[in-house]
Amino acid sequence: MTTPLFEAWQATVARYGSRRAVVEAASAREWTFAQLAEAAEARAARDLPPGNVLAGLPVAFALPNGAAWLELFLALASRGAVGVPLDPGEPPSAVAAVAAHLGGARWDGAALHMPTRPRRFRRAEVALIKLTSGSTGRPRPLVFTASEVLADARQVMATMGITDGDLNYALIPFGHSYGLGNVTIPLVAHGVPVVCGTMGLPQTIAAEFARWQPTVFPGVPALWRGLVQADLPPQALASLRLGISAGAPLAPEVARAFADRFHRRLHAFYGSSETGGIAFDRTGAATLEGGVGTALEGVRLERGRGE
Repeated sequence: MTTPLFEAWQATVARYGSRRAVVEAASAREWTFAQLAEAAEARAARDLPPGNVLAGLPVAFALPNGAAWLELFLALASRGAVGVPLDPGEPPSAVAAVAAHLGGARWDGAALHMPTRPRRFRRAEVALIKLTSGSTGRPRPLVFTASEVLADARQVMATMGITDGDLNYALIPFGHSYGLGNVTIPLVAHGVPVVCGTMGLPQTIAAEFARWQPTVFPGVPALWRGLVQADLPPQALASLRLGISAGAPLAPEVARAFADRFHRRLHAFYGSSETGGIAFDRTGAATLEGGVGTALEGVRLERGRGE
């Protein structure tokens, strides 16, 4: 079964087949787009039911960043399933609870478990379910079509100037809203390769930058603060052309200290699980003062009542 998201992936593989797609820094193993496509096809043939059995069915899974995450995500898309990526740290019981709540299947890391009473989406365009953080109550499922997911990544890339000539450095989870729009879908639909970082320790980040030379780093304030506080030389992040901060407010003093230490500005990014990307500081000037810039390309902001 073909779906818009999987069709976008097929077009990417046709265009970039022999180019590097994924690097796992911990093992130094690399995959080209063609190799990743072959691995996803093998995963689908080996571990997923054939035909349209999974069409429109939510499938919950929790895996760390890496080729295996992408293999499963793409294999599910090839079968028309609705991916439900959870935080990699979620225990099996949480994955099972989410799957049961949605009436979907779950991947336990080795096998797929089908529901006794499946609930399917009838629209083939439905491609993904995100879960809210749960900070204001029980996490809620947010349903997205392939068109919405693809549009968010296009707007992010157009606004931030990210191209297939960049190399993303990924410590943020592939399945979070931030990771999907800035890392996962740009790779799947636009051929932007990614190096999967090992851990958020400043010395490890610096070593992986020295080896792999990533150009784009979508990070969170805690990572930027750690880099500022570490005893790193200015050239430690020499390949970085775009440092992005999202997920929480970035303190202006951290933004200024980063600019002073590494001679490049950070760029604040604001979005939500419900909407995807909303605003971005294109120059980095607003970030120095605690701002988040202006609306993304293709995004229109309106002031609501009482604001």
